[in-house]
Amino acid sequence: MSALHRTVMTIAAAAAVLGLGAATAAGQATPRADTASGDNTSTRAERQEATASRHVTDAVAVVRALDAEPRMRTLLQQCKGVFIVPNYGRAALAVGASGGTGILVVRRAGGEWSSPAFYNMGGLSIGLQAGAQGGSLALLLMNDKAVNEFVKKNNFSLNAKAGLTVINWSRMAQGSAGTGDVVAWSGTKGLFGDLATVEINDVRYNQNLTNAYYRRTLAVSDVIGGAAANAQAEPLIRELANVGGRAAQ
Repeated sequence: MSALHRTVMTIAAAAAVLGLGAATAAGQATPRADTASGDNTSTRAERQEATASRHVTDAVAVVRALDAEPRMRTLLQQCKGVFIVPNYGRAALAVGASGGTGILVVRRAGGEWSSPAFYNMGGLSIGLQAGAQGGSLALLLMNDKAVNEFVKKNNFSLNAKAGLTVINWSRMAQGSAGTGDVVAWSGTKGLFGDLATVEINDVRYNQNLTNAYYRRTLAVSDVIGGAAANAQAEPLIRELANVGGRAAQ
């Protein structure tokens, strides 16, 4: 074998080795990328689950605040569902701003409360008291029509256009407003000003938080229908049962 032939073979062998190394490196890159992507997805889901759990925990204090109002306790016994926004942002008092995350809990036919489903809430109606701070907010859904807005639609508003009357609780407590389809209560004094009725705009089902909380993909109807449960929500459901009890006959 000539020196030239041996040189060519050596170069070819080296190229093969280099090619194999490159192929191996390329093969390992995809799993690393997949692993990193999987870790990121897992971390994001864990953060969302923690956020959802925090909202559920904070909602317990809101239910206790509702219990402090004797007439509100009666309404809780009569309502078909409750939508609670534990931390309604001050920025949302401006038109078009985002209000915060809320949870929907519905009373089932047997009187027991459902597991929570998660929503994002937009702004409130124009005309709210100037300088009002953010705080907790609760909407008592007094009939099936109000509940159905949450169950059947992923993006909606609670207002006259939807055929719903949303009553300002403070006006109702003064005896100057009757019971509507929805009773709006706030832990912030004067949030709704002197309005007899208010509008709740841009309510959207939060699929990501709901999925993260139950660790699987669920529709609102699945959650309130009993297809999913999370033990972390038991204190909230128990508090509602203690305060609101079963539906008034």
